[in-house]
Amino acid sequence: MNRRFACSILFVSLFGALLNAQTLDRIVAVVDDELILESELNAQVQFFVFNNKLDQNTPGMREQVLQSMINEKLILAQAIEDSIVVTDDEVQQQLDATIQQRIQQVGSEERLAELYGMPISRIKREFREEMRKSLLANRLQQQRFGTAHVTQREVEDFYRQFKDSLGTIPEEVELSHIYMEPKFGEEARTVARAKILGILDSIKAGADFAGMARRYSEDPGSSNQGGDLGLVRRGQFVKEFESVVFSLKEQQISDPVETKFGVHIIELMERRGEAVRARHILLRIPRTQADEDSVITKLAALRERALAGESFSALAKLYSEDTETALLGGALGTAEISQLEKRFYPTVALLHEGEISEPVKLSSGGVDGYHVVQMKRRTPAHEPSLEQDYQRLEMIALNYKRNKEYTAWLEDLKGKIYWQSRL
Repeated sequence: MNRRFACSILFVSLFGALLNAQTLDRIVAVVDDELILESELNAQVQFFVFNNKLDQNTPGMREQVLQSMINEKLILAQAIEDSIVVTDDEVQQQLDATIQQRIQQVGSEERLAELYGMPISRIKREFREEMRKSLLANRLQQQRFGTAHVTQREVEDFYRQFKDSLGTIPEEVELSHIYMEPKFGEEARTVARAKILGILDSIKAGADFAGMARRYSEDPGSSNQGGDLGLVRRGQFVKEFESVVFSLKEQQISDPVETKFGVHIIELMERRGEAVRARHILLRIPRTQADEDSVITKLAALRERALAGESFSALAKLYSEDTETALLGGALGTAEISQLEKRFYPTVALLHEGEISEPVKLSSGGVDGYHVVQMKRRTPAHEPSLEQDYQRLEMIALNYKRNKEYTAWLEDLKGKIYWQSRL
């Protein structure tokens, strides 16, 4: 499957609403009982051009985008024929997540409503059916291709057939790290808590929560929306925030809650099963140079212990505050060195295999921390081989097999299901 042109039905419908509403639509394709309108095609082309930084006049691009849209409609028709089912809850959850993503992209609910010329509640009603169709098509593809695999023989045959066109494998690095964040000083914590308690008292006395959030909250992502965080599923908040927000009743406001970001007060606006819509007011707690020096000293000591022979992995499990990697011994995985994030590249570019960096500042999720990085393995650029690169070749061979089967399946659908392009 050509992933570059595979775009969701819902996305087309949503962005089609942004085009000139005064222009009379014409039908550019018919697939079974489904129509594709020119406004939808134009929207999809605009999205594709924007995402891939292309010239919208690139020859053949409109035709390729339209064919991708036709392919998705063909899959939808087959999903309906095969009685594929998605539940109302699945549709609602995916629709909520998609709308929330759009809100983040445009900046606010108000801006999204302005762009579409309708309130959020109506957007959800209008596009609920399109989301159902998109999920049906995706589920059918998952059923057909989600369990595909390749044998060792298939990988070896693929390698022999294409080894001259696989190109050079870029230089790769395998990294681990130990990460820590400076802790708040007591004086700064006391000042911030006193200020937020004053804000809480004002709200209890009748002040508008949203207005106070706009005035005082130091969360740039939500303050302009009155502290509204949108609908968020369990597992997306930091631990301290999540334990409180899921313990509140609707319209209940919490006592001050401290997280690594600062101190918050939280109001639960709405709860839908394992998802909540909350708003908050955040006051940052400033960290001093002494706070930062303290964590640098701790990391430097851990680095010395590792250089003296202690296991870096064991130290990471004990001391790293990166919860996603600590249980893995600090493992960050393997990456092409040219694809490393800019924040990592200067730290590891000059490290040799087995070396550990000095403590380096690292911004993560809006919080400044520090880490030491171990270069576990450094593999120079090289021609691919079965012995050294089997897992990579296995994945390439699997994608090749899936694409080949997907293309054959689409050709079969085109022979069974009515479709017509009118471009």
